[in-house]
Amino acid sequence: MTNLPKCSQCGSEYTYEDGALYICPECGNEWAIETAEKRDDNPSVVKDAHGNVLSDGDSVTIIKDIKVKGSSSPLKVGVKVKGIRLVEEVNGHNIEAKVPGFGIMMLKSEIVKKST
Repeated sequence: MTNLPKCSQCGSEYTYEDGALYICPECGNEWAIETAEKRDDNPSVVKDAHGNVLSDGDSVTIIKDIKVKGSSSPLKVGVKVKGIRLVEEVNGHNIEAKVPGFGIMMLKSEIVKKST
């Protein structure tokens, strides 16, 4: 059994080392070994699309339209979400929040920016 990290894109456990890279044979994702090691040192740091560190209770603003499964209307740019909660990442979604007009949903930190 190896101690290689799972793929950051698809979650596959079949990653392998190739020189200075980890490679996922299932989705083709490649990432630097040193980057993965830094991420493992402090996995609890979550940053928004602009690199600002997010914390539980912060307010964020959506920066990209999001198609919501089961809804006929997308989540629009500029929607402010208050009181976020950081959770363990699931398919790239690491924020749980109550979004006005949609209810509780999971968001990716890459599509939000910290707001005041």
